[in-house]
Amino acid sequence: MNEHTKKPSKPAILAPAGNRASFLAAIAAGTDAVYCGLKNFSARMEAKNFTLDQLASLARLARDEGIKVYVALNSLVRPDELDKVGSILKDLDRHVRPDGIIIQDLSLVGLARQIGFSGELHLSTLANISFSSALKLVRGSLGVDRVVLPRELSIDEIKVLAKECPKGLSLEVFVHGALCYGVSGRCYWSSFLGGKSGLRGRCVQPCRRFYTQKGQKKRFFSCQDLSLDVLAKVLLGVPRIGAWKIEGRKKGPHYVYHTVRAYRMLRDQAGDPEVKKEALELLAFALGRRGTHYNFLSQRPQNPARTDIQTGSGLLIGRTGGAKKRPYLSPRDEILRGDLLRLGYEDEPWHTIYKANKYVPKNGRLDLKLPLGKSPRKGTPIFLVDRREGQLEGLLRRLEAKLTKAPAAEIRPQAFHTRFTKRSRKRAGAFELYVYRNKSDDRAAKGRTGLWLSNKLIKEVPRVSVSRLWWWFPPVIWPEDEKGISKLLALLLKRGARNFVLNAPWQIAMFKNPKGMNIWAGPFCNLANPAAVNMLVSLGYSGAIVSPELSRADYLLLPRHSSLPLGVVIWGNWPLCVSRILCDNLKTNTTFSSPRGEKAWATRFEANYWVYPNWTLDIRREKDVLKKAGYSLFVHLIEPLPRQIELKKRPGLWNWDLGLA
Repeated sequence: MNEHTKKPSKPAILAPAGNRASFLAAIAAGTDAVYCGLKNFSARMEAKNFTLDQLASLARLARDEGIKVYVALNSLVRPDELDKVGSILKDLDRHVRPDGIIIQDLSLVGLARQIGFSGELHLSTLANISFSSALKLVRGSLGVDRVVLPRELSIDEIKVLAKECPKGLSLEVFVHGALCYGVSGRCYWSSFLGGKSGLRGRCVQPCRRFYTQKGQKKRFFSCQDLSLDVLAKVLLGVPRIGAWKIEGRKKGPHYVYHTVRAYRMLRDQAGDPEVKKEALELLAFALGRRGTHYNFLSQRPQNPARTDIQTGSGLLIGRTGGAKKRPYLSPRDEILRGDLLRLGYEDEPWHTIYKANKYVPKNGRLDLKLPLGKSPRKGTPIFLVDRREGQLEGLLRRLEAKLTKAPAAEIRPQAFHTRFTKRSRKRAGAFELYVYRNKSDDRAAKGRTGLWLSNKLIKEVPRVSVSRLWWWFPPVIWPEDEKGISKLLALLLKRGARNFVLNAPWQIAMFKNPKGMNIWAGPFCNLANPAAVNMLVSLGYSGAIVSPELSRADYLLLPRHSSLPLGVVIWGNWPLCVSRILCDNLKTNTTFSSPRGEKAWATRFEANYWVYPNWTLDIRREKDVLKKAGYSLFVHLIEPLPRQIELKKRPGLWNWDLGLA
């Protein structure tokens, strides 16, 4: 029987743990696996996370209970951090012995090989593997064991990927938890507006804020939570899905316990209507946002960015009543002593967390004694964000007792030095590359010309000088786009195209034979250190355009050990994010304003929406410094401006002076 046709084994329930109590709650709920992060190099740095010794004792307990542990080292790694992350990986392997690590930065593949890491390698959703031919490449060339699929995919698209998934590789699918507005790995909003990079786990969630367009003040980009609930049953028949992932490393033990129990029921007893009803009740009181199926059902997609639905985290439990100085809450449901309540939204300066000091029945009264300066206006929403009910507390105490009996781990950090393969990098002459959406826009180019691939260019191809142009691939290729891109690529190659810029490392899988071509990794590959760049050599790349998020120090350090010629985006329109959705209330090609007065607009290119600020990235004044450091390709990204859009003059240095947090 073909391995794709035989009955698949049940996927593991994969629970989040951002702190000790949540880790124990996952075990108490009967999870199959837990994923968590350390204090460094985790894409959820706002979670409390763990030290190595804390994680070592929890991992021993999990192993005793038959539960696997995966550690997220899924942060972008700066050039000066390679030895540090290598040392952490070495200590992890020795003392924690995780079943696998979750990564987005390609440098971790090389570092894992260098130390002889014994666990699996899982590519994070931040790595953005969204089309089928990429799967064979990451398995065959990089030795990856699992790919975490984007949350934007439908069940039909998941099936396409599963069908093409090679032997030895499994897929992980999100079934529950928070949704980002931007495609994972393609959001720079937080970084662009203040240096807090989402790719490094420090996102300040600017998408959750109010924005104003044409007099409408709305949360245009704030998404509901993903909740596949009963639809998760459909995934049971799809081969190669190794895990159902629950998002929520910033959540408390109540959320973890309820969601794990619910999805275990939906997986194991999906046909029992009473069990299904109980599972839905658990999810309804898991203290998350209101749920959506998002794109899961191709024939009935749901837009999660809706302004008519409450998108504050936690369960809306009521609104403040009474005078501003003496507010109270009359809850819609009972409140237990010790419940954590959040007044207002996280982006409101006076919002606060309140711990209930007594039991309050439904429709009862809880007087809110708040700190000075934290007085909310009447009608402010109040959310229940965590609960420690007696049953769960008892389970956690029993697990705590097992944990304290285990001997404490003594961990002494091990020294580590990254090894770089000695290769002679060709010194290329410096040149400029001007990149456009349309062939007719390149009249003012003072250097070489690049064009973004698009379906409409198929008709223009015979009329352009194909061989001299640099063809730019999109930053996201969805399963439904793969065939069209392949067709266009074949036509370009037939007509002599030889210069390409790919905006995900795995896009080179679309080339049957990349030898003899000039293929560069583009800026959306998020390359931030020389070890990541050097991993591209064996894949067939000729050069690499590094991440525009970097600081001056990062830019200048990176070329020292690079085996490839390097490029940099020196000027142009860089997006705040790329998304697959747009709020129905938001107009494209029309400016909207942030709470601080920053202006931006959204536009559509092919299958995706791009959100741009109304100022350009501009480090042209640093060109000589960059050239001296070793960069040879200087990119200008020129987007067609909508008629109503005027660019504002701002320094546009991004993180050059600020530093990449």
